[in-house]
Amino acid sequence: MLTFWSVGRVLAEPADLVLRNGEIVTLEDKWGTQEALAVTGHTIVALGSDAEMGEHIGPKTKVVDLNRATVIPGLIEGHGHFLSLGRAKQMLDLRDAQNYEAIVALVAQAAQKADPGAWIIGMGWHQDKWDRVPEPNVDGVPLNTKLNEVAPDNPVYLGHASGHAAFANDAALAAAGIDDGTADPDGGTIVRDANGKATGLLREKAKGLVEQAIAAFEMRLPPEERAKKFQAQVKLAGEEALRFGITSFHDAGSRFAEVDALRGLEEQNALPVRLYVMLRGASVSDYEQKLADYYMPAEENDFLAVRSIKQQIDGALGAHGAWLLEPYTDKPDSTGLVLDPVAQIENVGALALKHGFQINTHAIGTRANREVLNLYERVWQRAKVSGRELRWRIEHAQHIHLQDIPRFGSLGVIAAVQGVHCASDGPWIHTRLGEGRTELTSYRWRDLIDSGARLNNGTDAPVESLDPFASLHASIARVMKDGKAFYPKQSMTRLEALRSYTIDNAYSAFEEDQKGTITPGKLADLAVISGNMLTMPVDEIPNIKVLYTIVGGEIRYQAEE
Repeated sequence: MLTFWSVGRVLAEPADLVLRNGEIVTLEDKWGTQEALAVTGHTIVALGSDAEMGEHIGPKTKVVDLNRATVIPGLIEGHGHFLSLGRAKQMLDLRDAQNYEAIVALVAQAAQKADPGAWIIGMGWHQDKWDRVPEPNVDGVPLNTKLNEVAPDNPVYLGHASGHAAFANDAALAAAGIDDGTADPDGGTIVRDANGKATGLLREKAKGLVEQAIAAFEMRLPPEERAKKFQAQVKLAGEEALRFGITSFHDAGSRFAEVDALRGLEEQNALPVRLYVMLRGASVSDYEQKLADYYMPAEENDFLAVRSIKQQIDGALGAHGAWLLEPYTDKPDSTGLVLDPVAQIENVGALALKHGFQINTHAIGTRANREVLNLYERVWQRAKVSGRELRWRIEHAQHIHLQDIPRFGSLGVIAAVQGVHCASDGPWIHTRLGEGRTELTSYRWRDLIDSGARLNNGTDAPVESLDPFASLHASIARVMKDGKAFYPKQSMTRLEALRSYTIDNAYSAFEEDQKGTITPGKLADLAVISGNMLTMPVDEIPNIKVLYTIVGGEIRYQAEE
């Protein structure tokens, strides 16, 4: 007797694709673990044993012998920056630099090849991960003197790993109109030395002054060259995603014009993975005028969905931009920065309700998380709606006061976390918060889950590597680079972690009926991997390799033999 399900009938026609001889982790209680599956078009049509799936094999069916490899639902990146990931592939990668001198050397090499006046752009540096503190420095970050020396004829702009600060040479500051007398913009800081001279370090919205200069420079390029560069970014980001078994990607912020360009690529069937895009960067009036035209929920085999808005109430802890209830331990004159004012987020929230959009607000610090929970609750009460049905999210939710943790579950607010941040940031968080506050407020996943909150998971790429298995391992083991675990009682279980990267990410994008489990009738978005993370030794999870990535029934990535 056949044990497969097939949209209410036994299939009469052969399938297009059959995967056999594997360990298929469906994440559905009804189906458990199976041996084989069949796909027709972009849809899973059957699950069962090898023998049962043999019924679906015809002369044109592509059959893949999995050789006992594991199949899981296609992984969903729950919070990343898709276009920035592609751009990062086109610039200097500073993530592995061990110190400031190494970064200066990379910039010097680039300057030797660059035309005079051309921008040199990089990203990924983090002063708390360097092997020594540069001298002289302000807040642990060097002065830009050496960058001026090695690239006198080129503006240099180097983004912090967090994405919430940047370091620029004098040529870049001049291009942005920044001099020693320039006032700090709202929500940003132009860091200065004791003499009042700009050091090159720009926190939060101050870096936007230089980014505007870069945008103006790029706008002078011919339109066809800009379009080609954009398409290359999409291709590079897509290749990276597919290499890691990622079939869907929650893009944490694109502007209307970027969505227009992505829509054009979707019409050409040129998007490599499915995108769930959050709108960002527009004024309240722009949202009011345009939201109705940009509501694009996921439909059958869609590769572009737009039904959410990204807001940002504070910055990052590493750049002293997270908004805290109490001052920083290492910067007692500051409780962080407010980027999008609370009133603005409330106004956008009201517009979101009107047009059916989800609100996803970046909040890292304890004060930021509390303020967002409060304003969500106010918006819902005024509108007399249930927040649980709206699935509004707090992106990052890294440092939460104990009183606010249960509110995620009671209000139905999704905590959109990034497991890998815990392992990456763990060694230095105490320098910002102190040991006691770190333990009480930081990365409290177990408490959130136990409160009834739904978590989704990701990497914040390109802030971190897009590698989902590193993030899954961090979610389960919370092991830092020094081999120690960061308050391991707050870990997720293996099943919780895998669900946070699949069905829970699908839920947080209103797509749980289409993806997130291996279920007949759902999209054939699958990752074939080298081991079963639910049963293998935990310390082997980061070594998992992706063998195939299947999107809509099409094999879009296959590992080399």
